[in-house]
Amino acid sequence: MGLEDRDSVRILRDAFDPALGSEQLVGDFYTRWFAADLSARDLFPPDMATQRRAFAHAMCWLCDELIAQRAEEPVAFLAQLGRDHRKYGVTPAHYAAVKDALLATVRTALADRWNARLAEAVSDVFTLAVEVMSGAADAESTPPFCDGTVVEHLRPTRDVAVVRLKMDHPLGYHPGQYLPVQVPQWPRRWRYLSPAMPADPQGHVEFHVRSVPGGMVSHAIVGEARPGDRWRLANPHGGMHVDRDGGDVLMVAGSTGLAPLRALIMDLARYAVNPRVHLFFGAKYPCELYDLRTLWELASMNPWLSVTPVSELNFDPPWAGDFPDNTPPRGLHVRQTGLLSEVVTRYGSWGDRQILLCGRAEMVRATKAALIAKGAPAERIQHDPLAD
Repeated sequence: MGLEDRDSVRILRDAFDPALGSEQLVGDFYTRWFAADLSARDLFPPDMATQRRAFAHAMCWLCDELIAQRAEEPVAFLAQLGRDHRKYGVTPAHYAAVKDALLATVRTALADRWNARLAEAVSDVFTLAVEVMSGAADAESTPPFCDGTVVEHLRPTRDVAVVRLKMDHPLGYHPGQYLPVQVPQWPRRWRYLSPAMPADPQGHVEFHVRSVPGGMVSHAIVGEARPGDRWRLANPHGGMHVDRDGGDVLMVAGSTGLAPLRALIMDLARYAVNPRVHLFFGAKYPCELYDLRTLWELASMNPWLSVTPVSELNFDPPWAGDFPDNTPPRGLHVRQTGLLSEVVTRYGSWGDRQILLCGRAEMVRATKAALIAKGAPAERIQHDPLAD
C-alpha cells in the first residue's frame, strides 16, 4: 500500500512528533547521517537544536498531509525545500546518505512494530521526499545564492539597524517576499529578512533589522555589521501581495515588520491609480518609529496612502537622545497610543479591505484575532508564516 497506508504513515508521523518525545530519534538520525557522511556536518551550524526542531515539525506536517491524501502541497513544499537547500551546498550524494540514515534510524526506533507493511510505507515516504527535493534542485538553473557588499549601516534607534547592500548581481524577488540571509559574523546560520524596497536593476537592496532577545544573528547585524562586510542572499520566499484590483488595503506593521509593507507601497507608487492604503506603523516608544520621514515622503506624493503612527507608550526612554529624532513630520496622522491590535480595531472591522500584517508573531496573532472578532474575514488577512 505504501503511501496509501494511512495507519503506517501515522506511526511514522508519531515517531517524529516532538510532543511525543521524538528528540532521541531525531538526534540519532543526525548522528548516524554525520557518521556516514563526514562532509554533511559542515552544512550546519554548531548548535543543531533549531535544525532538529524544524526537521521534526516538517516531517510531522508531511505525514499529516499524506495521511489526509493531499499530494499537491507536499510536493510543492518538498520541491521548494530542494531548491532552497542548494544554498547549503547539498549534493545528490548527501540525499542518498540522508535516506539511508533515516531508514536505519526509524527501523531501529520502531523495531517492536516493524513489519513489511510499515517498512514499505516508511521507505515510500522517504523516497518521495528525497526524490522530489533532489529532482527540483537538479532542475533549477538559477544560482542558489548571490553575494553582496554592505555599503551603509545606520542606527536610527537603539535596537534597529538599516543595512544597505550592493549585490554582485541584481536580485529577483517580488515586493513583500523575504530572503534567506547569511552574514559573516555567523556563517552557516541563515535568517529570513524582508527587503524594504522593490527589486532594483542595479542590485541595491535594503534591510531593516531589529535586535531581538536571544537573537544572535540580529544582535550581530545591529551591533557589528559594517560597510565592506560580505553578505550572502538566497532565493526568495513568501507570497504577501496587494491585488490592485482587489479593493482598498489595510496594512499593520510592528517595528521592522514595516520593511515588506514599505516595499509594497513603493511598488504601488509606480502607478498613477491605486486602491486606498492605510498603514498603521507601531513600536513601543515614539522614538522607535524609525522610518516616518520616508513614509511622510511617500504619503505626500501619493494621495491614496495614509499613515498612522502608533506607540504603546506616550514617552521616550532616556537613551532616545542618543539617536536621530523620529518625531512624525507634519502631514501624517496624529500619533496614537496603545497596542496596535487595539488601535487598529478602534476604527472598525476593516472587513472590506485587503489586510496585510507584519511584525513580531505575538503582534500578528493579536491583531489578526482582534480583526476577526470585529468581523473581518480570515481569508482576507495575509501574513508570513509565524514562528512557534
